[in-house]
Amino acid sequence: QAKMSRPVQARRLEGVDKNIWVEFVKLAATYSTVNLGQGFPDFPPPDFLKEAFTRALSGEKHMLHQYTRAFGHPPLVKILAQLFGKLLGRDLDPMTNVMVTVGAYQALFCCFQAFVDEGDEVIIIEPFFDCYEPMVKMAGGTPVFIPLRPKAPKEGKLMSSADWQLDPAELASKFSERTKAIVLNSPNNPLGKVFSREELELIADLCVKHDALCISDEVYEWLVYDGKEHVRIASLRGMWDRTVSIGSAGKTFSVTGWKVGWTVGPNRLLQHIRTVHQNSVYHCATATQEVVAQGFQREFEHYGKPDSYFVQLPKEMQQKRDQLVQSLVAVGMKPIVPEGTYFLVADISEFKSDVPDVPNSDEPYDSRFAKWMMKNKGLAAIPLSTFYCGPHKNNYNSFIRFCFAKEEATLKAADDILQKWKLEKTTP
Repeated sequence: QAKMSRPVQARRLEGVDKNIWVEFVKLAATYSTVNLGQGFPDFPPPDFLKEAFTRALSGEKHMLHQYTRAFGHPPLVKILAQLFGKLLGRDLDPMTNVMVTVGAYQALFCCFQAFVDEGDEVIIIEPFFDCYEPMVKMAGGTPVFIPLRPKAPKEGKLMSSADWQLDPAELASKFSERTKAIVLNSPNNPLGKVFSREELELIADLCVKHDALCISDEVYEWLVYDGKEHVRIASLRGMWDRTVSIGSAGKTFSVTGWKVGWTVGPNRLLQHIRTVHQNSVYHCATATQEVVAQGFQREFEHYGKPDSYFVQLPKEMQQKRDQLVQSLVAVGMKPIVPEGTYFLVADISEFKSDVPDVPNSDEPYDSRFAKWMMKNKGLAAIPLSTFYCGPHKNNYNSFIRFCFAKEEATLKAADDILQKWKLEKTTP
């Protein structure tokens, strides 16, 4: 049997074959007793959704086990168009302004494949959800990075994710005639930053000025705390026609394993996303779309009322955030208090004596610290350097990201580990 002698060229995949999650999920499964690493809840979804799921699977609608419309199950795109039409203040056509995807992850992939060509630049705000960079590269584009820069908090105050800001002049300098798009993630993973209206207007003005698109990843749109407002950039002047907004049922209803996401935007953009979708994934699971549609129908009817899940979930999550903040402060890790999301970033500088630095190491300090913490303390978190491009990884290498979307017992177990650790540090 003749063997291939020529190496297989996969040019667009060069340098994007490594994935932090593969490594850290494996480590967490092997060593950690408490996993505050990967972003998923370990508490159940709301009862009304579980009941709808049971009905969908066991009921008379046997066609829910078959194909539905490729670009989104009709009941789901209809209710998404209704809800987001209300939120964006415009009439949306469910057939042309909404498309359902296999999670927000596929929505992102479709956007980059549809819009990014060889030589196009895509602006990415650091720290960023790590898939943006490889997805841009796989489409043939060039990522251009701009960091959120931390400003010192007021005396005696904990740092907030709001203290991490863009420099307006620096942002303006990143736009050029080669700029095809900017990726916006608000609320931001990993920091939990919720971009203010002023910050979004700055981005919007530059998009309009340079005729750039905006890929707006809004999967944490309902998880905003302390009375903060989630502003949708597509609602700002001049932005509807150039923005694709991306959402996630996983984050909205605490069902990350269902993998139902969507894109909302003008047909002039969504027509190209549909082309990528029909030539790759083509179709999403029918039954989960049916159930998510029922969940949204219920939320649409209860919108803004006390029994709305979109009202209850952020309240519960804010309490979980505050609980983890207290645990970290008590042991000397300095949390950056997030305004939204599942996540909280903490400064580990006080713990550097536990894990000595290795001079000239290729691996950022926070990555070695997170691995050491998993293996020696049984607590999993993700290094913040994961969310920076290669050349910038060592600029922000004394922080780790915790996920607080966890049951009371999980957060208590994490607190026990941290308290025991503190005791070991203070006992001679």
